[in-house]
Parts: sequence; C-alpha cells; structure tokens
Amino acid sequence: MDALFEAYRAELIKRIEAKREEDGAIKTVIPSLSFYRSSSTTEFATVIYEPSLCLVLQGSKALILGDENYSYDPSRYLLASVHMPTRVRIMEASNEKPYISLKLTFTMEDIFEVMKEALNKSLTPNPTPELGLCFGDMSTQVIDPITRLVRLLDTPNNIKFMAPMIIKEILYHVINDKGGNFLRKYLMDGSIVQQIVKVISKIKQDFAENINMKELAKAYGMSESSLYHNFKKVTMLSPLQFQKTLRLEEARRILLTQDLEATEVAFAVGYESPSQFSREYARMFGLPPKTYAKTIHEDTEDIA
Repeated sequence: MDALFEAYRAELIKRIEAKREEDGAIKTVIPSLSFYRSSSTTEFATVIYEPSLCLVLQGSKALILGDENYSYDPSRYLLASVHMPTRVRIMEASNEKPYISLKLTFTMEDIFEVMKEALNKSLTPNPTPELGLCFGDMSTQVIDPITRLVRLLDTPNNIKFMAPMIIKEILYHVINDKGGNFLRKYLMDGSIVQQIVKVISKIKQDFAENINMKELAKAYGMSESSLYHNFKKVTMLSPLQFQKTLRLEEARRILLTQDLEATEVAFAVGYESPSQFSREYARMFGLPPKTYAKTIHEDTEDIA
C-alpha cells in the first residue's frame, strides 16, 4: 500500500479510537455507517452479514462459509450482496493494537442507482448464481471517500447533504472494481439470482414460520431442485439451514437482551421442541441456552 493509503488508514483508526475506548460496536449518526473495536482475539461466532462493504483497518479476521475458509485484513475489503450467516473470528488484536473495522451498509437500489446514473452499465442476461460475498483489493480510491465520510461525523450539520453523495462515490469505486460484475448479477429483473435474493428476504422476514419448499419454489417460479441448488450457490447453505441459523441467531439476541426462559425463546423463534432447540443452540454456540445467557455478555452481531 502507498503512503497516502496508509495516512488515510491511520487517520481512520485514530478517529474511531477517539469515538470509543471500550470494545464493541460503535453506532454513528450516519445510519449506514458503524465501527467495531476489539482488544482481544475471539472464538468463532455467527454473524449475519447484510448487504454491506466491510473494511478491517487494523488486525485481521477469519471467516467460514460452508466448508470454505477465508481471511482478510487491511489489504482487502469484503463485499456482501445478500443477508448471509457467516462464522467469523478476530485473529489479530491486542490492547496496544486493537482490531478495528468499519461497515457501510447499502441496498441493491443504491447500487442500481449508481450503475444507472454514473456508469451506464448494462446487465448481463441470465447471470449465473454465485456466492453472495466477495473480496476486493483495498486502494486509495476506496479509502479516500470513506475517510471523508467519517470526517463528516465532526460536522453533523453537513451530513444530510454530503453523506449521500460520498456514499455514492464509495459505491462507484467499488462497482468499478471487482464488485461491479459481482453486484450486477443481483439486479437483473427476473433472473434466477434476483429470485434467490427474494427468497432470502422472504425467509429472513418469516424465519419463525415453517418452510414449505414446494410452495416456496412455486411462488418464485423455480423447481424445488433449482431453488435448493441456486440458494446454496449464493449462501453456501440450504434454505432450511439458512432458516435455522436465523432462528438461532435471533434466539441468541433475545437471550442476551431479555429475561426469558429458554423454552419461551424456543417458541418465540419458531421451534416446536424446546429440547431440539437446546441441542441445536449448543451445537452452534458451544453452550446450551441457559448457560450461554449467564456466561456470555458481548453481542457479536455488529462485527464487521
């Protein structure tokens, strides 16, 4: 990385450190922008990525998607196009050099607007589904507008006017990079890829309801086998595995934020059998629900 890139990165680290000295997620007055800080490494935890651009500014992180292992650090960014349950672990962090990351969320409508207005990019007919997450090389072109967006936090009166333009600029550079071909696949009207995105949204919205694969496939114009095959290409999970992960992650959130019994939580997230819920919860998080709620206090939902 060149000297200018490193200067921007150092500035971002300094600004984020000034926002909060304790570990955890850091919300900002720009709704789509958040930070995360950790002074120690972590074990693997489930994080549900939403459509977003994620940067590690200091430290490094490992991800597990299905059977595949990935890692990234300040030299690369992560781009997620759909909601994706992922196992993540902070690999490099210390009190002296804490792990620091930044997340900028977006919608596919934001991407479409940038493509239409600034790039005049055509959409590839019948795009082939692929994993809903990719990595790109960090550059000065990407980190420059991100730094300017973070600087806006010092001048709140300018955010309403300036932030949308800077966010468009950030997306413009990402789309012009590796992210362009990747994201265009998700914008083709009527394509299998777009239908899978709709299925993901449907399951996320109604995760507590039982899935009827036949009806779900019919509703989105696919055969059951096509739905299963293409859904797994995008998320590395089957629809039922995806739903189970959403249920268990919501259960974890409830256990950490509300004073409810494990049985109540099980029913709230769609389980009919509390014993099955306890088994699957322990398999995913390493501890049964009751023990987890008493032992774990940190919410990892916003690790970028």
